[in-house]
Amino acid sequence: MSLTKGLVAGAAGTVALNLTTYGDMLLRGRGSSVMPAQVADRFVNRAGVDLGDEETTANREQAAGALLGYVTGLGVGAAYGLLRSGRGALPDWVAGPLLGAAAMAGSDLPATVLGVTDPASWDRTSWVSDIVPHLVYGFTTASVYQALR
Repeated sequence: MSLTKGLVAGAAGTVALNLTTYGDMLLRGRGSSVMPAQVADRFVNRAGVDLGDEETTANREQAAGALLGYVTGLGVGAAYGLLRSGRGALPDWVAGPLLGAAAMAGSDLPATVLGVTDPASWDRTSWVSDIVPHLVYGFTTASVYQALR
């Protein structure tokens, strides 16, 4: 039951993260990140999987990148549910930043390890564009989990 609550909370957090990200894109007129598709490309290349011709490959990598984001969001929520099972939820002010950091690590660490990005080279705007949606994810996930308890 805690796993299910964690999955639902992670799904809500993922929706909140996406709304925040797309809202930022709308307000600032910026394009979407190519990082998720590049991570998918690196995974696919290492696995030796053929995704088709150039256009089909690019489309599949973009879809795979988006799906990796959902896996991360749902996975962090599920893990929180399992870790908190029988122990009660942490206060939102504690769980929110922790869950946000876990989701951010889940997306940024693979990208860094695969050489897609180097967070040391990010400017302040890039950091804010990454941290804020992940904090929204964390607080939403924590709040929904608490509400489901």
